[in-house]
Amino acid sequence: MDTTGIPHPPHRLPLLGDLIGVNPRTPIQDSVRTGRELGPIYARKIGKTELVIVSGGELVAELNDERRFAKHVGLGVQNLRSIAGDGLFTAYGSEPNWRLAHDILMPAFTQEAMRGYHPIMVEVARELLEAWDRRGTADVSADMTRLTLETIGRAGFGYRFGSFERDQPHPFVSAMQRALRFSQLSAVMPRLVRRALAGSAAANAADIRLMKDTVDEVIAGRRDGPGERDLLGLMLDRAHPDTGERLDPVNIRNQAITFVVAGHETTSGALSFALYYLTRAPGLLARAQAEVDALWGDGPDPEPAYADIAKLRYVRRVLDEAMRLWPTAPGYTRGAREDTVLGGRYPMRKGDWAIVNLPLLHRDPASWGPDAEVFDPERFAPGAAKKRPAQAYKPFGTGERACIGRQFALHEAVLALGLLLHRYDFAVDESYELKIAESLTLKPEGFRLEVRKRTARKLAPVG
Repeated sequence: MDTTGIPHPPHRLPLLGDLIGVNPRTPIQDSVRTGRELGPIYARKIGKTELVIVSGGELVAELNDERRFAKHVGLGVQNLRSIAGDGLFTAYGSEPNWRLAHDILMPAFTQEAMRGYHPIMVEVARELLEAWDRRGTADVSADMTRLTLETIGRAGFGYRFGSFERDQPHPFVSAMQRALRFSQLSAVMPRLVRRALAGSAAANAADIRLMKDTVDEVIAGRRDGPGERDLLGLMLDRAHPDTGERLDPVNIRNQAITFVVAGHETTSGALSFALYYLTRAPGLLARAQAEVDALWGDGPDPEPAYADIAKLRYVRRVLDEAMRLWPTAPGYTRGAREDTVLGGRYPMRKGDWAIVNLPLLHRDPASWGPDAEVFDPERFAPGAAKKRPAQAYKPFGTGERACIGRQFALHEAVLALGLLLHRYDFAVDESYELKIAESLTLKPEGFRLEVRKRTARKLAPVG
């Protein structure tokens, strides 16, 4: 892309580019700070690679126009292909397996399918509650990761990671976290920096092999068993409704890894941020607890029905607002379908691309007002969305390549957060300041809570 006229950070160096001030552990947060200084579009050069980063609402609305732009697989996402190949998230738009897998898997996210997943989600959430009951403390991000990993494992693949039975993460999880870190750093950082922070290429290859072997074992265990109507069952048993094509074994593995990684990383972060902001705002916490109390009553162990989750409207607003401030998948990349001009002044040739910075887009005062940095779930009250641009909020991506599992993630998150709010009061460490851990996704780092069972509930209906 022609970056003439696009602002860039000061002190650009020969060969190194704009590396001054970039912390390899926090590139997303650095990009937020730089965007605040330079405006709605800026360029950053890392070695020979020049990145164009966009956050202004009007420019993003153009990039989201499917007639002019499409998903671009590059940088960090391209590096993830060593892990997930041509899975839904990492496939090039020209690869036939993307459309084939998308069409085969759509039935896995219908309302009927969601009703089937609901009891599994409740079962896993109860295991989290039991763990917190025993410990009285919560390592929030780690425990939310256990919850969401176990949920996608059981609901999607009939596989138990044993997340709440282990003192240490499942080997798949440890390998995945290292591999994601390696992939992220490989996108823009020099090899010596990557090696110092994420290990060697050989160690990364071993981590990827462990992930693939684990998934292959799960698939092998299901091939000769009874058919199941979960994600893996659809991939193994279902042909494309129009062409009769089936997914090949390698692509089934790639899709399985994609769903395990994407299906838990983002949801766990959203839950963790929601708990952080609620426990820092007693009035908002009380309102959320009043809503779940009104729905589930005074007993300690409610039996959440599938239909209950849609009634937790304020809990949903809390999650939406948490994903606004810290969208756990913090950006996406859009490529020009043909030669075009962005914003009437930035020429783009066919194939040129730009990165949408979601934390900045979601804080754009033009869309969200002068208090855009403030956590306020009322931004998602009924009718509020009509007062802001349609493209101002994109935590699940955009267009036909947006997250296929959005409803799964939201149902799981609202259910889990509702049960936690119904069961516990929370004691916070007032000295804790929010610190963001970055890998493929964003999560609070070092965020812990003391939890105790609630003894009093307000059961008046909530408006």
